[in-house]
Amino acid sequence: MQKVLLFYIRIIKKYYINLLAKKYVINDNLHMLSDKEIKKQIAQKGIRTIYLQFVDIHGHIKTLVMPSNQIDNILQNEVMFDGSSISGFRENETMDLKLCPDKETFLTFPFKFSKLQNTARFICDIHNADGTPFAGCPRSNLKRIAKNAKQQGYNMQIGPEVEFFLLKTDGHNNIIENAEKTGYYDANQSHKYDDALLQILLAIQEMGFEVDALHHEGAPFQHEVDLGYDDILKTADNLITFKFVTKTIADNFGFKASFMPKPIYGQNGSGLHLNISLSDSKKNVFYDKKAEYQLSEKALYSIGSILKNIKGITAVLNPTVNSYKRLVKDYEAPIYIVWSVVTRSALVRVPSKRGESTRLELRSPDCAANPYLAFAVILQTCLDGIRNKIDPPKPMEKNLFLLSSNEIKQRKIKSLPRNMFTSLEEMEKSPVAKAALGDYIYEEFISSKKKEWNTYRKQVTPWELKKYLDV
Repeated sequence: MQKVLLFYIRIIKKYYINLLAKKYVINDNLHMLSDKEIKKQIAQKGIRTIYLQFVDIHGHIKTLVMPSNQIDNILQNEVMFDGSSISGFRENETMDLKLCPDKETFLTFPFKFSKLQNTARFICDIHNADGTPFAGCPRSNLKRIAKNAKQQGYNMQIGPEVEFFLLKTDGHNNIIENAEKTGYYDANQSHKYDDALLQILLAIQEMGFEVDALHHEGAPFQHEVDLGYDDILKTADNLITFKFVTKTIADNFGFKASFMPKPIYGQNGSGLHLNISLSDSKKNVFYDKKAEYQLSEKALYSIGSILKNIKGITAVLNPTVNSYKRLVKDYEAPIYIVWSVVTRSALVRVPSKRGESTRLELRSPDCAANPYLAFAVILQTCLDGIRNKIDPPKPMEKNLFLLSSNEIKQRKIKSLPRNMFTSLEEMEKSPVAKAALGDYIYEEFISSKKKEWNTYRKQVTPWELKKYLDV
C-alpha cells in the first residue's frame, strides 16, 4: 500500500511541476540572441558571473569563470587559456588557445540553485591564437563532420536516453547502500530522491530543454531521463549541460549523481541509448513506406555500416575501463553485433514507429563517452555505409540473452570488444574512426587511453588481495 501511495504522490507532484514548467519556462534560450540582447539579459537578471564551458577529449566539462563586466571581451573572442594544461590538447606545447563562445548556447541558470545563482554560461569552441579552429577541439570536430554531411545533403538528429545513479557516498567515493529495492518504473521509497529528480526536471525545462520522460531504471538508485530529439551538435551540448546541472542539483540534496557505466557490482550498468535519424531538406531518409520493415536503403546501409565498423568505434562509445564491466552477459547491455526490429538485446534496434519517427536505436554507448566524439563517429559510420552501400545481414528476432554459447557460435554471431585494450587495437585499424576524429584527436585519444589502460592493468585491487593473498 505504501508503494502505491508513493507512486501516486510522485505522479501528482510531477503533473503540477510540469504545469509550472510550461507556465513559467523561460524561452530566452530557444533562439540565438544578439550581443545587445545578451547584455540586456545580463543586466535584467543581475548576472554576476559567466561560465565559459568546453570539454576535453574525454568529455570532461571544463569551466573558466569570468565576471560579467568582461562580457565585451567574451563576445569578441578575446579570452585565452593555457592549452597545455588540458588533457589531449597540447601536452608538450605552451601555445595559448582561444575560447570562442557560441552565442546560441547562452543561457542563465535558474536562480534557485544556490551554487549557480546569478550565473550564465556559454559553450565554447576552441580556436588557435590566429582564430582558426583548433584540431583538438571535440566540438569543432563535430561541426566539421556535420558540415561534410550537409554537403552530401544530410542532417543527423539524435535523441538520447540518459541513465545515471543518484548515490549516497561517504566522502571517499564509497557507496553507502541501504534497503532501497526499487526497480523499473517504481516509485522511490524516499521523498528526497523524488524531490531531487523533480528539481532536475524543472531546471532543464526552465533552460529550454525538451524532456520526453523520466523514470526509475532497473538497478537501485538508478534513473533515466529521455531528452528530446535535436540536431547532433545541439544534442551534444544538451548532454553536457544535463550532466553538469544534474550533478549540481544532486549535490544540493546530498547525493552524488554518477554517470559511471557500472558503479555497483551485481547490478545493471548505465547506458546511453541513442535514437538516431537522418534527414535531407525534406524528410526522414530512413523511412520507405513500400520497403521491407518500411526501412529505406539508406537506413539499411547505415545499419550495415554500424555492424561492420562497431568494433573500431567502440573505444569512443565506451571509453573507460569500467565501460566493459557493463558490456557483459546477464545485465541487459548489448554484447552481440546484430540488429533487430523486435528484441532489445540487439546492438541496433529499430523501434516500431515509422514515418518521420523512423529511427535506429544504438544501445551500446555509455555516458562516459564524449558526446561530440561519439556523434562524430556515428555520423561518419552512417555516411560510410550509404556511400559504400553496405548491406546488413538478416535481423535477429530472438532474445540473444537466452541463447547458449554454442548457439552463438553456430550462428557465427560476433561480440563487442571485451576490454579497453582490444577496443583500442580495433580502433587503430579503423579508417572510419580516423576520418571521424581527424588525425590530431585520433592520435591523442589512442595515446591517452593506452596510458589509462596501462595504469589500470598494473593495479592490485582489493578483490585480488582477498582472492589470492593467502593462496
